[in-house]
Amino acid sequence: MRYRLICVGRVREAYVAAAVDDFERRLRRIDPLEIVEVAASHGADPARAVREEAEAALKRVEPSDVVWLLERTGRAFSSVELSERLHTLQVEGVSRLVLVIAGTYGAGEALAARANLQWSLSPLTLLHEWVRAIVLEQLYRAAKIARNEPYHH
Repeated sequence: MRYRLICVGRVREAYVAAAVDDFERRLRRIDPLEIVEVAASHGADPARAVREEAEAALKRVEPSDVVWLLERTGRAFSSVELSERLHTLQVEGVSRLVLVIAGTYGAGEALAARANLQWSLSPLTLLHEWVRAIVLEQLYRAAKIARNEPYHH
C-alpha cells in the first residue's frame, strides 16, 4: 500500500528528526511513502489556526483517498490489530492511505469530517512532532508483522 503522511509543521528537535528519518527509511524499503508538510498557522487565534491548517491538509487529499486522522480520542489498535486493519484495506483495493497529523491546537471540523477513521496512539496528549515518529514506527512494525519478519515481539 502507498502511504501519504500529512503533517502540520516541521520537526524541530534533532532527536525526533533522527527517529523520523530512521523509520521513514525503513518503511520505504517495504512500502511507498510520501511525507507532506503543511505550514503551521501562527497567531493568537487558535480557532483560525485550526481552520487554516485543516484547509491546507485537505488540499493534499484526493477524493479517492482513505484518510485516517491521528486523534487522541480516536480508535486505539494494538500493533497486530493495526497490521490486520492495513491488510484489510489492501484486500479491499485501497491504493493509498493518507494519515493526517494536525497541529498544536488539533484538527479542524472539516478535517475530522473527511476522516474515514480517527486513530488514537494513546489517550495521552502527545507532541505532534513525536506523533510523526511513532506513526512511522507503527507502520513499519505493522508491515513487519504482515510479512512475518522479525521485529515485533
